[in-house]
Amino acid sequence: MSLLANATRRKGDPRILRSGPGSLGAADRLARALGWFSIGLGVVQMLVPRRVTHALGMRGQEGLVRAYGAREVASGVLALSVDRSVGLRSRIIGGAVDAATLMAALRPANPKRDNVMLALAMVAGVAALDIMADRALQARHGREQARPHRRIQPHVPPRGGDRSGFPQGLAQARGAARDFVVPEDFRRPF
Repeated sequence: MSLLANATRRKGDPRILRSGPGSLGAADRLARALGWFSIGLGVVQMLVPRRVTHALGMRGQEGLVRAYGAREVASGVLALSVDRSVGLRSRIIGGAVDAATLMAALRPANPKRDNVMLALAMVAGVAALDIMADRALQARHGREQARPHRRIQPHVPPRGGDRSGFPQGLAQARGAARDFVVPEDFRRPF
């Protein structure tokens, strides 16, 4: 794991020496599971596209199913990489494309409409998991966007030459000090 992770890190990033089960949070484990699910689904779509198209009443779309399978495998590999969010976002976009394709298969002449509805529900459910995992990863690992710092202007007294550091001038500060009443307890010598 650390060899693959170190190979994909940017120059200057710290290297992973060893990682254990405690180093992965729930969001990381969910992203990893979704990555493996994506790879498995993609392999099925690439190896047996006729079965997929037959089950959905989409005969003749085997090439499209194979292409979607390749996309699933690529998204799964990205979801297993160091930057899991890219893989999850790729899966989310792919799920939208899958849903659009399945919507086209809901035509009245399709005898497998029930299977298409089930597939749509599964795509929606997995997309919800993808979105939850991506948000959780951003909360756990995301870096805040750098906000430009507001430059603090130094106080410039009304008179250009008076740079005493007292906002109302030195004379005003002396007058305030004279008016200060010291309590009796502090006037006694030690």
